[in-house]
This record gives sequence, structure tokens and C-alpha cells, in this order.
Amino acid sequence: MDSFLTSNGVALPIVQAGMGGGIAGPALAAAVTSAGGLGTLGMASPQRMRDQLDEARERTDGLIAVNLLLPFLRRAHAQVARDADIVVTFWGRPVRLSAKPWIHQVGSIDEAARAHAAGVDAVIVQGVEAGGHVRGRVPAAELLEQVRSELPAGVPLLLAGGIATADDVAHALASGADAVVCGTRFLMSDESRASAGYKARLRQGSATVLTDLFGLGWPGTHRVLPNAATARWLHADGRGPAAVRTFNAATRPMMSRGPERVQSWLVRHQSVRVPFYTPIPASSSMPDDALEVSPLYAGQTVARIDDVRPAASIVRDLAAGAGR
Repeated sequence: MDSFLTSNGVALPIVQAGMGGGIAGPALAAAVTSAGGLGTLGMASPQRMRDQLDEARERTDGLIAVNLLLPFLRRAHAQVARDADIVVTFWGRPVRLSAKPWIHQVGSIDEAARAHAAGVDAVIVQGVEAGGHVRGRVPAAELLEQVRSELPAGVPLLLAGGIATADDVAHALASGADAVVCGTRFLMSDESRASAGYKARLRQGSATVLTDLFGLGWPGTHRVLPNAATARWLHADGRGPAAVRTFNAATRPMMSRGPERVQSWLVRHQSVRVPFYTPIPASSSMPDDALEVSPLYAGQTVARIDDVRPAASIVRDLAAGAGR
């Protein structure tokens, strides 16, 4: 029987996470897709996403997904969803944006049930091990088992969190996942637009922090590498100062709709001394000093990855676990 991905034209059960902030662009998505997996563009403004989708299609004839973060959705993103091959949504009330195959990412049984009720075609189950924006609060394998028991048989489930090697892929598929979703492993690829300094820290990284500190305009939990900002502001409460979290929540309506140039200005003027940090990561377009005040997203798998290499090579290595 075909899996959800193969039935939609994707050869391998390997999905590259749609990392936003400029990290997962056309080069990375196209490289993953050309290698047989599913490449995903990270969220940006509607015009930028349309441009990136066009560029990705110039690089590959395969399918390209887009990742849309529902709190930041604008009306024009619906057209992007219609133009993409597969639509992934996250962080909010599940809503279908087009007739294209739709996957929603969840971090709990309740979220999975709501996604199924909304008519999703597949569900990404995110464990607490994942990097970046984290909804999961229990380990990925445990949550996969819980969601599998809760939803009707046959609902395709993809697993995110804790995937770095072929052995991880083999274990996930044997546990009932239709496919795996990898963020940190592809963040540490040649085609990722993470800055050189960010990639260097990922290669050296072994520990991560789960915090709400980087939530200006987007109050939520993020898994990151430690930096000067976390050292300065995360003490008794790893989530960050309560006053900062309150301010972040209050600014969300304004910041989520603010122009990209305003957000870019904020990124370039952040300071370790002032604990108000946007969730925009250190991409290749940012100066090196941004490493100390930007979220250095990373999953717990960062402790098991020590190289940066081409995305196609990563897909091949991960896919070896699918044949076991």
C-alpha cells in the first residue's frame, strides 16, 4: 500500500522542515526534492514566498511544499497555498487554505484530534525534542503512539523531533510513522541559509534550551542553542522573565502584521542588555553579532550531528533507514 507521500508523488519518506526566517529557501527545498524527499519553503511574506516557489521550480521538477504559520497568515498567502504542491500549516486553529494535499503539525493529542476534525490529509506529530517552534511537550515516540491510538486507523502520521540518522528513520517507520520530518539535520546542510557562524555553533553544540525568551511578536516556546542572551536572562525560570513574556504577548497582534523591514530593523538593533528578542534566526544576511541575540534554533539531535554537507547526501543517508 502506498504511503501518503508516495501516493502524492514523493519517492522517499523524508521531509525537510520548512524553517522560516530565510533559512529554508529555494536552494534547500529544491535539493531535498531532487534527491527524492519533500523540500519545504519556510514562511515569508506572500510575495517573497511566490518568488521563492518560482525559483525552486526552476531548480527542480519535483514537488515543493510550503510551510505556513497560521498566526502570521495574510490573505495573499492563500494564493501561495494554491500554487504549492503540498501545504503544511502549524501553530493555530487548523484551516484548509487550498485544494492541495494538506498537512498540519501538532504537539498534543487534542491538537491532533482538532486537525483530523478539520479535514487534514496528514498530521505531523512533533515531539519535545524538536528544535525551533515547539508545541510538543512529550517525547516524539510517545506522542506518536498516543496520537495513533486516538485517531482513526489509516490517518497518515509524520514524525518530527529526534530524527538525525538512518537508525532514527528506521525506528520511526517501524513505530508507525509514514515519514519523518527533519529540521536540524537540514539546517546543517550546505544549502541552508543559516549564517556561517550559526552553522559553526551547531557543529559545536551539545546542549539546547527550551525557552519563551525569543517571543517578541510571537509568544511561544522555542528550542535553541545557548548564547549571550540566554546566559543573561534565563536564570530561575528557563522560560524567561515574566514581564518579558507579558510584553511579548501584548505585542503579538502588531508584530505579526508588521512590515518585514520593521522586523529586520528590530533584529539589527537587539541588545543583550534589553531582553526583547524577535524569533527571527541568524540567517546568512545577518551580521555575526546577531548570533548573541537571535534564536539559534536547534533540536536535541544537534548533539549527534557534527558535520555540514549537501542536502542530497543527507537525504540519501536518512533514506537508508527506510529499507530496513
